[in-house]
Amino acid sequence: MCLGIPGRIVSIDDPALRLATVDVGGVRRQINIACIVDDDHPPQSCVGDWVLVHVGFAMSRIDEEQAAATLRILAELGEAQDEIDAMRRTAI
Repeated sequence: MCLGIPGRIVSIDDPALRLATVDVGGVRRQINIACIVDDDHPPQSCVGDWVLVHVGFAMSRIDEEQAAATLRILAELGEAQDEIDAMRRTAI
């Protein structure tokens, strides 16, 4: 199953390349944020944003309440840990 897992953007690594570091359950990984930036929400404004991360891309911005609810549901399904472990194996 492919799913997006919530993470919080902690830094912008390269605004030109749209690269940022996201924290997912204590694991930090570099991701691409091209799908969530535009003229009204440039890369520099993404620090602190909650996003859904899928295969190294931030697919959409979500609020903190949505992130918490999603993580809770994933934990109940037993899939959150699998996704976090997969990210840990490729962490920066």
